[in-house]
Amino acid sequence: MILHHTRAIAAAAILVGSMLTAGLSQAADLVVKHKQGETTLAATPKTVLVFDLASLDTLAALNIPVAGVPGGVKPAYLKQYDDDKYVKVGTLFEPDYEAVNAAEPDLIIVAGRSAAKYAELAKIAPTIDLTVGPENFVDETKDNIRTLSRVFDKAADGDALVSKLESSIADVSALAATKGKGLLVLTTGGKMSAFGPGSRFGMLYSVYGVKPAAETKHVGNHGQAISFEYILENDPDWLFVIDRDAAIGRESQSAAAYLDNEVVRKTKAWRDGHVVYLDPSIWYLVGGGASAIQKTVDQLKSALSAT
Repeated sequence: MILHHTRAIAAAAILVGSMLTAGLSQAADLVVKHKQGETTLAATPKTVLVFDLASLDTLAALNIPVAGVPGGVKPAYLKQYDDDKYVKVGTLFEPDYEAVNAAEPDLIIVAGRSAAKYAELAKIAPTIDLTVGPENFVDETKDNIRTLSRVFDKAADGDALVSKLESSIADVSALAATKGKGLLVLTTGGKMSAFGPGSRFGMLYSVYGVKPAAETKHVGNHGQAISFEYILENDPDWLFVIDRDAAIGRESQSAAAYLDNEVVRKTKAWRDGHVVYLDPSIWYLVGGGASAIQKTVDQLKSALSAT
């Protein structure tokens, strides 16, 4: 009778223990909402593969280690990921599925250029899509910072990055409101396009507060093809320039040399020394990363504050 009672107690203890363990396991599951649905993570990921430079930027800002990154050109502040200790898992557009499988990842992050490969990568390991669109550029970037900081149990660090960004953006937006009108152009291969509000680089106006000098048209990511005369006709107080060739490492005439001609030299922006060469890697390659946006805001504030 006593033996039977003892066994019953032991069995009950095992059952309760199993229930507690199951409960803890379930509590550890984290559902991550992203651009292509929801992904459940059973534990904090240890082996992380990243196909997006903005996400890599944010992970670096949060001091979160990664195992694999895309090959190709990266901005100077992310050059450490060119080291051979990081598995090269493909390009920004195309995964190397053999390398991805061999890495046995716990989490794969795609966005933007790599978002189209989400379904295939999700068959290999839990995958999230952290694409940021120009319409809600900063809000979605802040959401991604919070998402990644939550996944890796660094919520306080993520909140600190977001708080600093919000304060800095408010400062530069207030400053830009008093500085006249601006025009953003991208140069590449001896050609030039302008980008206005609502375009791929429309955050210059909608987020950072620069008043547009022209009503530019845009189709997709390509902007409106323009001439030097277009710049003079709209005569901006500030000319913001992205040198695409410099961003992708292509040998060509620099944007500064390309724009140094008798037509552009007649503009107010040129005469006043208000031509700002934006960091091309950040604007063209990285986009919505925590450090990228902070660097952009800092550069704009410095430029607009200069007398």
